[in-house]
Amino acid sequence: MILDKIVEDKKIRLVEHKSRISMTEMRKMAEKCEAHPASFYEGLAKPGISIIGEFKKASPSLGNINSQIDLTKRIDEYNASVDCISCLTEEDHFLGTVHYLKEIREISPLPILRKDFMIDEYQFYEAKVIGANAILLITGILDDVQMKDFYQLSKELELDALVEVHDEKELERAMKIDADIIGVNNRNLKDFTISLDTTVQLSKLVPEDKVLVAESGILQDADVELLKECGVDAFLIGRALMEAEHPKEVAKRWKA
Repeated sequence: MILDKIVEDKKIRLVEHKSRISMTEMRKMAEKCEAHPASFYEGLAKPGISIIGEFKKASPSLGNINSQIDLTKRIDEYNASVDCISCLTEEDHFLGTVHYLKEIREISPLPILRKDFMIDEYQFYEAKVIGANAILLITGILDDVQMKDFYQLSKELELDALVEVHDEKELERAMKIDADIIGVNNRNLKDFTISLDTTVQLSKLVPEDKVLVAESGILQDADVELLKECGVDAFLIGRALMEAEHPKEVAKRWKA
């Protein structure tokens, strides 16, 4: 299964990272860091539709992404049009790196989500150090104890958490930790198939006081209109913005 392979590769990468900067040192660095003032939660919870513009180089389902513009130009357009930024930092399957996030942090005042497969405390301290405002918790790769502990650690580090679910059972688990931002991934991470009906159905079960984010498979105007009718608060857009020559125009149109 693709997801299992990604997690196993992440464990190997973590050994490498900890050999360069130990857990103890990373934690000390995080404790000395002042939280970046931008709020990921507030960027999504405000009135109207919010957009999280993603930066990624590749994905297991798409392969390498044909980006029309470089990182600096892209972030300039995101700064003028989106509400938050998502940056892939997973190295083996999405060709991401923490260095991309640090580079984005230097040129953007927007809240930044560290999008990765978070399975170890080390990654949360690292997220704080590199300037992230939020992290991703994928319900499908965490047990209940990890969910609770990682969510609490995020709050202690002043990081918001986008808690990602794909089905009703995972949504119930997210509710147990009282997650305030729920991301519904329309992509099944077991086989990478996509159905917008995932958000359509789960949106009926998400309490109104939660921020609801639709993720994956949002490629055209009709997709946006369908999901707006479901009461989503925000869209996380990857491929459509990454392949657009003028992502600012796309983002502004979909927010209208």
